[in-house]
Amino acid sequence: MKRLSRILKIVQVFARYRLDTLFLSLSLPWYVRLLFWLLPWRFFIPASKPEAERVRLALEALGPVFVKFGQMLSTRRDLLPDDFAEELKKLQDRVPPFSGEQAQLLIEKALEKPVSELFSEFEVEPMASASVAQVHKATMFDGREVVVKVIRPGIGKTIRKDVDLLFTLARLVHTVWQEGRRLRPVEVVAEYEQTIFDELDLRKEAANGSQLRRNFENSEILYIPEIFWDYTRTNVLVMERIHGIPVAEVEQLLDQNTNMQLLAERGVEIFFTQVFRDSFFHADMHPGNIFVSRNNPHSPQYIAVDFGIIGSLTPEDQSYLARNFLAFFKRDYRMVAQLHVDSGWVPADTNVDAFETAIRSVCEPIFEKPLKEISFGQVLLGLFQTARRFNMEVQPQLVLLQKTLLNIEGLGRQLYPDLDLWKTAKPFLEDWMKERMGPKGVYRSIKQQAPDWLEKMPHMPQLIFDALNQVRNLDNARQRDIRAYERARAELDARSKGKNYLGLGLIVAALFVGNQELLEWLCDLPSTSWVLAGLGLLLIFKKS
Repeated sequence: MKRLSRILKIVQVFARYRLDTLFLSLSLPWYVRLLFWLLPWRFFIPASKPEAERVRLALEALGPVFVKFGQMLSTRRDLLPDDFAEELKKLQDRVPPFSGEQAQLLIEKALEKPVSELFSEFEVEPMASASVAQVHKATMFDGREVVVKVIRPGIGKTIRKDVDLLFTLARLVHTVWQEGRRLRPVEVVAEYEQTIFDELDLRKEAANGSQLRRNFENSEILYIPEIFWDYTRTNVLVMERIHGIPVAEVEQLLDQNTNMQLLAERGVEIFFTQVFRDSFFHADMHPGNIFVSRNNPHSPQYIAVDFGIIGSLTPEDQSYLARNFLAFFKRDYRMVAQLHVDSGWVPADTNVDAFETAIRSVCEPIFEKPLKEISFGQVLLGLFQTARRFNMEVQPQLVLLQKTLLNIEGLGRQLYPDLDLWKTAKPFLEDWMKERMGPKGVYRSIKQQAPDWLEKMPHMPQLIFDALNQVRNLDNARQRDIRAYERARAELDARSKGKNYLGLGLIVAALFVGNQELLEWLCDLPSTSWVLAGLGLLLIFKKS
């Protein structure tokens, strides 16, 4: 019954915001288009607002799960037009808080102690609330201020039902729309499902925060709050409370004489350090999760919170991405195209010349602007959109990276409009490549792999002996096959005058049945078993 009421709610919102207009311009089957044309509300509910705005309002009306899905879609500019992506960025993950007393009971149940024994002070009224969790202020008995994050009760069941509905809609889109297969809506929903259910386990967020804190321990550019593991469970997270200026409050930053240029450049440095040095980057760096310390305005330090979404790259992806960026700096589009093929991001049979031409047509107009006006994120976006036309598969790790880069670049330009991201990034990438590919990188690689080599070294003589033995056995088997073939041919010559194929059929059967190794090898080949069977029957039953 609840599922039916939820479906009716979706239909009501669909009608209220006239979402049917989105589908009339698509290449849908005629009967689906007719269905949309006959919808009754088309005749008395006007579609007065732009389509992108109506989609945003509809998602907000459908609730937190759809809001977060819209937020995720806003980062997928490889799937959405720019106006839709910009509108969905406005979605706010704000919902009324649930009862503070109920939150207190959840904390006490998870930590198996009364709040009075856990904290010297605990504020029942939440300081912030979102769709998945809400946050309360508290003070430890040693005087340290903390925040206590609590998962909403029953939110898991709500998310499960709504995600199931999203899967149903995604399959419908995939079935009735010709472009549905290219956009892969089911895979997009699956990616969202994994992300949102990861947010329900606060131990994962705590582990991400601890790793980031180790990576930037004693750093002057980024501070990560301490996680209190003894007070952290699946649905409760206790973390050091930080005091800083929200990074979007530019006037407050200017009032304390913050070095805005250095602040913007350090944001870029943090991003590239996380991506290339650590291969572990905060992938939700929107202004609501970033603060600036008040301690030293002339050498400003960022403070990051909310570590639910983390991205990482393989060493191969790191290398290909860095080389792509450097090739862009040099306008070496041939290298960019070849790197996409070498990395496996586009199929191996891609026409590199055509791909190079397509990349040049996207990038050359951009490079006509002054470097400080060029959007690094938009160049990356343009590259991915071009690659999609050459059947580039969606790379989840690159989508997260693109989203984070767009956030960082937008934030940096907001803080310091003259930020030259290219100038800041290029020396970092060049130094990273030298360190990775130079003598230090080779030495570090040998040092990392040496324990594995030492562990395997005692087994090397036996492995070499086994390999040589297999080669010898294969050679012996080949000689047996040659001799058997020669005997069969001699038998065929001897019997050819009488055209008696029965004996040859039996010889061939004996050859393949008796030589198990050869039979197994041949039967692995496509359709070989059918060919052998037909040949045997032909030879045995054909009469002169």
